[in-house]
Amino acid sequence: CIDSTQFNYNPLATCDDGSCVYCVYGCIDSTQFNYNPLATCDDGSCVYCVYGCIDSTQFNYNPLATCDDGSCISFTYGCTDSAAMNYLSNATFNDGSCIYAYHIAQGTWNIDSECEALTITILGQSFDVPLNEIFPETIEITGEGDNVVSMDINGNSVLADVANDGVVTIQDNQTISFDTGGFDPTGLIGVVEVDITGSGRIESATNGNLSLTLSFEIPLAGSQSSTCEITFLR
Repeated sequence: CIDSTQFNYNPLATCDDGSCVYCVYGCIDSTQFNYNPLATCDDGSCVYCVYGCIDSTQFNYNPLATCDDGSCISFTYGCTDSAAMNYLSNATFNDGSCIYAYHIAQGTWNIDSECEALTITILGQSFDVPLNEIFPETIEITGEGDNVVSMDINGNSVLADVANDGVVTIQDNQTISFDTGGFDPTGLIGVVEVDITGSGRIESATNGNLSLTLSFEIPLAGSQSSTCEITFLR
């Protein structure tokens, strides 16, 4: 080919043999995004790959990417806040469903208490201690800040910590007063300070539970202890 404008021009040729190949312009670099396998002449149009997700329907779509690298991640809807009790670790899009244990713990709850039977003997007289009467039919729980709540149990404030996952733990040194006048035939006991320990969980905005240990001193009867299972409903 003696035509200097053609792709296969041969500057050493002296006679044209009809072999001239006319240029098809385009990107002739097969590693580039816009490589044209039909092109015979590079026209400087090659676009170098920017790798990423090029699917605009995916969570990590990259509008600047020109070459798909297989990294696309589909949308997974759920709660993306790790401080919420229903945090979904593989969620990629927050759908507004987050539930916070500290918030839903607050308010008025109906409770049902099941306490272990306790019988004591004073001066030869045995009688049952109605521990279920310590707990009212409803209690009010208020927020104190920093994931601490206060439970009003018959006028006694009991503090508890509420974890992000809904676990409720009674703080140290929590006590309530228990008037034994209604069941003590000796009239010797009076008002007893009851130490409360234990933990439970807020399962949802409508139910929860606590397992409590009640410990107290009874004059002439010594140290006493019992357990109570408390169910919260609303």
